[in-house]
Formats: sequence, structure tokens, C-alpha cells
Amino acid sequence: MDDGEWLAQRFEQHRPRLRALAYRMLGSLADADDAVQDAWLRLSQSEAGQIENLAGWLTTVVARECLHVLRSRRHRREDTVGVGLPDPIVIPDGDADPEQEVLLADSVGLALLVVLNYLSPAERLAFVLHDMFDLPFEEIAQLIGRSPGAARQLASRARRRVRGAEVPSPDPDLQHQRQVVGAFFAAGRAGDFVALAKLLDPDVVLRADFGGGRPPAVFRGVSAVAKLAREPLGAEVLPVLVNGTVGRVVTIDGRPHSVLAFTVVDGKIVEIHAVGESERVSRIAAVVLAGK
Repeated sequence: MDDGEWLAQRFEQHRPRLRALAYRMLGSLADADDAVQDAWLRLSQSEAGQIENLAGWLTTVVARECLHVLRSRRHRREDTVGVGLPDPIVIPDGDADPEQEVLLADSVGLALLVVLNYLSPAERLAFVLHDMFDLPFEEIAQLIGRSPGAARQLASRARRRVRGAEVPSPDPDLQHQRQVVGAFFAAGRAGDFVALAKLLDPDVVLRADFGGGRPPAVFRGVSAVAKLAREPLGAEVLPVLVNGTVGRVVTIDGRPHSVLAFTVVDGKIVEIHAVGESERVSRIAAVVLAGK
């Protein structure tokens, strides 16, 4: 084995953790992969033999790239309305193969990622690195150019905002989630508003991001969400897991249309996240659509 192969093998050992970090930081699968690839390019061009702590070195490179991406996004948002939904991680609803298990390991709830989108880049970095990856504030401080005390304050502020958002925890029983979501689609096909109302939490929220220049939309309450539950003509609904919870991929006349993620709490649907635009759905649901 030559030095290049040895280095590549060592990097691959760290790739799942780096991708998980980048996904939590960026909420975009493509951007996360780009950040990880950037780390590999930098490593391959460095004096790798002189790196004492490879895991720490790679984490720093990925975190810095993510911080750069987040700051660039923040500037672009000044001319846009709203914040788009993060990319969901979508796999078939069934036994996951090893590659899909890695994808699930990368995932966190979409509701949490939505909240993270509203943090400042420095807050998000401090929260993700410390609360999710146990990095000490001394290391985080070097990344953001502030003191350890300031990094600690950023993480604390982010933590308060996450707690204040009251991110719901879905029912742990996937089979129960499947029953509720299945009943939701059956009621939608039948146009049974009474049945839909029984399945939806009174404060249900549907967040929709269908791209194409349209701003993200939020619908609140049983009446508003139930009106959107009717299945379109020509639709095929595929059962999937979305960030570890029950969801659906929808195609219309064979064309990818949307990914739907459901948060079920105590037998009621409390949140629905809907991500659309054919090209985006094709990308994030590729493993499901390929198996049709």
C-alpha cells in the first residue's frame, strides 16, 4: 500500500463523522459533501505525516468551511424572503443497508434543523460543535476568533433558542407513526375532513418549501392543513423514512414532486415538512426513486 492509499483509507474512517458534522451545520446534503470533499483535498495536499491529531485537524477544516458557507448564505438572504427548509435524509421504509444506515446516522430531526437555520453562523457552529460533538470551547473559540468565554455564551444563547422553540420529540414507535400517517393519506384520498381533524393536532404546522423562486410558506391549524391533504391526480405515494421518522415521497405522472416528513406525537400529527421541486426531490430521494 502506498502513502496515497494509506491516507485515503484513514480519511474514509473519518468521513461519516465529518459528513454528520457538515450536515448539522449546513442542512444541505450537497453542501455537506462539498465541505467533506474540501477537507480531503486539503489533506491530500498537506504534509499529512506531520498532523498529530488527524480527527481534530479534519474537524477544524470542515467546521471552517461550513462557517464560510453559512456566512455567505446570510449575506444572500438579505435580498430574499424567508428561510428554505433543509434537505431531508430519505431512505426506503424498510430494512436499511449499510450505506443507508450511515445516512440515518447523519440525520437529526428536520424540526431541529429548521430552528438551527435561524441561528447566527457563530451560534450554530458553537452549538453543533459543543452540544452535538463535544468539542471544548477552547477549540471552538479558535475557529470563530473569539475567547472561550464568548464561545460558551454563543452556545448558551443558541441552546436557549432551541429550547424556546419547543422542538417536538416524535413518538419512538415507528409502527405507530406508520398507522397515523397511513390514516392521514386514506382520509385525504376520501376527502374525509372529520377523520383528518382527528389525526391533526389543533396547533399543527405545515412548512412548505417548493423552490422555483417561491418563498417558503407556513400553514397553521387543522383547517388550513386539512385543505392541503387531498392527493393530486396521477400521484403515487411511496413510504419512506425521513430523518428517521415516517414520511412519503410523492410523484405525479411518474415525475418527482415532493418529500413529506411527519412528526407524530401522542397519536397526532403536530408538524409536516414538505420539500418540493422536481430536481431537488430527484436528488434527495434518489435511492427511493431508483428502487421503484
